[in-house]
Amino acid sequence: MILVLGATGGIGGEVCRLLQQMGTPFRAMARKQEQVDRLHSNGIDAVLGDLDRPETLTPAMTGIDTLFLVTAPTPAQLVQETAAIDAAKRAGVGRIVKISASDCNVRSRIPWARAHALIDHHLRASGVDWTILMPTAFMQNFLWFTKPVAKGYLPLGAGKGSLSWIDARDIARVAAAVLTQEGHSRATYFLTGPETFDMTEAAARLSGLIGRGVRYLDLPTPVFRTVLRLTGNSRWMANGLVAQFSDMVAGHHDIDPTSEVERLTGQPPRDFAAFLRDHRDAFAGGA
Repeated sequence: MILVLGATGGIGGEVCRLLQQMGTPFRAMARKQEQVDRLHSNGIDAVLGDLDRPETLTPAMTGIDTLFLVTAPTPAQLVQETAAIDAAKRAGVGRIVKISASDCNVRSRIPWARAHALIDHHLRASGVDWTILMPTAFMQNFLWFTKPVAKGYLPLGAGKGSLSWIDARDIARVAAAVLTQEGHSRATYFLTGPETFDMTEAAARLSGLIGRGVRYLDLPTPVFRTVLRLTGNSRWMANGLVAQFSDMVAGHHDIDPTSEVERLTGQPPRDFAAFLRDHRDAFAGGA
């Protein structure tokens, strides 16, 4: 039996959909009763569990063979995921498949990259079998910018940096494969899209998508931070995003494309053009 954490999020929700489509027995964990009820209404076995309340985790994991671990980037991520790993060990879970990050490093200025590195070390030392998936940045992050794109500009602070963006649906596809296959013990897989491009190229492709000009605005760091704060991001998130784009992306520090998605699933990852076509209405309408 597989337990899926993050079942109400993007990657976790897609993993649930894929496992359900495959007919694989699994259970989803959610922290609110209305979320559990919604999962039940979609034909998914679900259980209550709250990563901020460790005492709820071991009961939720009882009888589970494999745990899928993914959480949103928050200041609590390190505490939440280490608590989940410890609870899984107490419950006798045999294997954990974890979503990490390709840029994780214990000395990173990006808070979630630093947290992932620390969590990965904790998982490897836990005594529970593990598989770690390390994706690059998600194409879905471009959906943050639908309103400015509809007005003709893409505001970021990434300089001329390029990155091999990956569609989050491909991350979920790899996770579903790894969760349901033998092997993958103590393996770390770096997941990317099929190509590398910078923000000028991204803006050009967005222009072609919506049929009018989109210009990349390379914002100075203070302006980028202010824009992030004005659009509702917390100080913690804004500072992390500034570090990620002005350092990791602008400095070309992330990894080049790999072939792991195709090797693990038998299908190549989606390219940026396919992602844009799937979300044409959102970008064209500024939703």
